[in-house]
Amino acid sequence: MNRDYPLTKLLPTQEHMTKYDAVNLEHVCHSCAQNKNLLIGPETLEDASVYQLNENEALVQTQELLAPMVDNPYSYGKIAAAHSLSSLFSMGATVKTAMSTLGYNASINDKALHNEILKGGDEKIKECGGVSMAYGSINSSSLMYGLSVLGTLHPKNIYKNNTAKIGHVLVLTKPLGMGILTSAIKKDLLDSNTIKEATHIMESLNYLPSQIMKKYDVSACTTVSYQGLLGHALASTTPFTSYNIHCGEVPVAPLAQELADQDVIPIETMQNMDYIDEHLTIMCNTSKCKLIYCDTQISGGLLIAMNKEDAKEYIKEIEELTFGYARIIGEVIPRGISALIVY
Repeated sequence: MNRDYPLTKLLPTQEHMTKYDAVNLEHVCHSCAQNKNLLIGPETLEDASVYQLNENEALVQTQELLAPMVDNPYSYGKIAAAHSLSSLFSMGATVKTAMSTLGYNASINDKALHNEILKGGDEKIKECGGVSMAYGSINSSSLMYGLSVLGTLHPKNIYKNNTAKIGHVLVLTKPLGMGILTSAIKKDLLDSNTIKEATHIMESLNYLPSQIMKKYDVSACTTVSYQGLLGHALASTTPFTSYNIHCGEVPVAPLAQELADQDVIPIETMQNMDYIDEHLTIMCNTSKCKLIYCDTQISGGLLIAMNKEDAKEYIKEIEELTFGYARIIGEVIPRGISALIVY
């Protein structure tokens, strides 16, 4: 089955995501229970949680559910799986197993449609060496799909989001604007070529870029996801560091800025803007970049803090894997006038 359904038209609201906005998420995370073996919990808004088994091994776990962002069910499955798996890649973990969860209205049980979604997800699990263990389902008013993913890593080899070294540069491996583009898909505002390119970017795994970065001097890494570039950058700073973002260097998907100028903007993107506003200083001569940099991302790229010379070599090495979009977008500096500075 290689045809589209009106999947994005079945959503009850404009939202494509299923997570809390950043403000509510922060309150919920701080109420979670603690355990001595829980090396990383939700309190720092990390991509996944890490539980230490012994001195040489730790479990990494995450779970995601996404509403349709494209109309092709097979592509939807691949994108949702790629999005779910990325949380482990950014922390340096090896994916071991994944369990699929499909939410749908029980009165509309289209088995062919559901099989295509699961098939797409399984393809991405297999691509990174994982094993698809089982399928679960829930009765939902609207279609949802995602993975619960389990992986492993050494407790001393965890890439965290908030350990960036001053002097390291920031590398982004995928373009921004996917939240805006998927909103445009729902409104039938994109031509087939633009949809194809956006779909291809979202389907691509962060697996190989995450494996290759292990060769280099990396001090921090996170996935750019629901909170947008600036939201995840903010979560990565400390009271002693700021992230300088170069306005002209951040990769943006074709048509994303034009659509934003036409107010094709997800509600989550607007929420992200409100959340980061007090932590942001814009020193460039345009404020348009703020909206794009806050755009909520689906299967977004890695944001990596790494040695500058290593970053240049790394970008060359992953150029084909990232469709030429990967680039240095800024640097980590001692705390300045705000946590985030765009110039």
